[in-house]
Amino acid sequence: MSNQPLKFFAFDICAPAHLTAGSWRDALDEGWRYTDLSYWTDTARMLEEACFDGIFFADTVGYHDVYGGSPDAAMRDAAQFPVSEPALVVPAMAAVTRHLGFGVTASLTYEQPYALARKFSTLDHLTDGRVGWNIVTSYNESAARNLGLGTQIPHDARYDMADEYLEVCYKLWEGSWQEDAVIRDRAAGAYLDPRRIRPVQHQGAYFDVPGIHLCEPSPQRTPVLFQAGASSRGRTFAARNAEAVFVNTMTPELTRRDVDRIRTAVGGTGRDPRSVRILALITVIVAPTDAQAWEKYERHLRHAGYEGALARFAGWTGIDLSTVDPDTPLEHADVEGCRSVAEMFSKADPSRTWTARQIAEFIGIGGTGAVIVGSPRTVAAELRTWREVADVDGFNLSYATKPGGWRDFIELALPELRRQGLARERYDEGAATLRESFYGAGRRHTLPDHPASAVRRARTPHLGADTFPAGGHVPVTVSR
Repeated sequence: MSNQPLKFFAFDICAPAHLTAGSWRDALDEGWRYTDLSYWTDTARMLEEACFDGIFFADTVGYHDVYGGSPDAAMRDAAQFPVSEPALVVPAMAAVTRHLGFGVTASLTYEQPYALARKFSTLDHLTDGRVGWNIVTSYNESAARNLGLGTQIPHDARYDMADEYLEVCYKLWEGSWQEDAVIRDRAAGAYLDPRRIRPVQHQGAYFDVPGIHLCEPSPQRTPVLFQAGASSRGRTFAARNAEAVFVNTMTPELTRRDVDRIRTAVGGTGRDPRSVRILALITVIVAPTDAQAWEKYERHLRHAGYEGALARFAGWTGIDLSTVDPDTPLEHADVEGCRSVAEMFSKADPSRTWTARQIAEFIGIGGTGAVIVGSPRTVAAELRTWREVADVDGFNLSYATKPGGWRDFIELALPELRRQGLARERYDEGAATLRESFYGAGRRHTLPDHPASAVRRARTPHLGADTFPAGGHVPVTVSR
């Protein structure tokens, strides 16, 4: 367990509302300003002044249409819809900050690696090395239908494709350009030295990418890699590639099981288990006293509509509870998947018999993540418990209203967290990039035991040398 200050990322989406159902109904909520660039730049300034590590953007290229077989309930509650492209607001936020990092979700199922590698190299340049990629394979059937696949690729097959996808990206980011390829020699009339730029010559089961990366080397080359796969196959993928893992569980004890599994899996690949930073999803509702915080919680709960919450739940899980009596125990409901839902929630609280209404109330604020309600001292005690029991390195902080939930956290809870040594008071001026904020000044590139570093080592500095072995594959082991 680390004694370092906890890491804090604001957790958001480029949409009117995210995990909390009905958040837009609160008179203080500004989620409707998601199309206003000044909203994002003001938020960036607020988070930087509070020394947050960054803002983490969730994203989806589909919409929730499982509940009742229609997107209507999700539309009425703005349940992660409408949704804009998060990568496009990042350069503006970076322009008004110096230290704030940016985690950007992008699905590898719907974008070719050659194009995605260029997008993240561009973002890494424009943020001065403060960008990370949250790698997702996507779960949404509506995305598959609208992006040309017809139906979603099977789960494990998506991760098989992801293994090779990352191999291609590592070659493009780490192997195509020498660090000194940009020479800008005016006398010789040469902007680049072609001898220092090589095609990646990748030919695989899913992708053929013979050519040269479109971008010159960015500050980090490979962006910081986030991943949130909770399945066994997703954990295997994360163990090999992730530098930060985002976990979404309900209690410190349950989270600790996931954390131990992740660290064991990371060690099994030959990487340092402690090198992977683990962030838990959490929503904090704080007020000067516990009683006032609970009053605030109850106000938010009144805004969280039943259908809006279950529309999100159906989209996340594929389980439609629209035909279930709201007050019938789920183990008795004759709907496919209800027993698995009941089992999932009974692990969080075995003393309860769960109904659809209780699940809607439970996830109505903060989704399936934990919710902490209380005074600054209560919040600090709870976050300390999460660090000690769950062994997490930090948190993705969701909200009940935005940006007010983060503002309350900053104004009320953060001073107490700093007093107890749980949050930092200032940035390390020597750590300019997002990866350096994780690993310390001077660690701009992936650590030596990361697979991207193997690609970097295979890139020879000698002019004119063939940078890849015969056959076009770098010596990277890909798990299947």
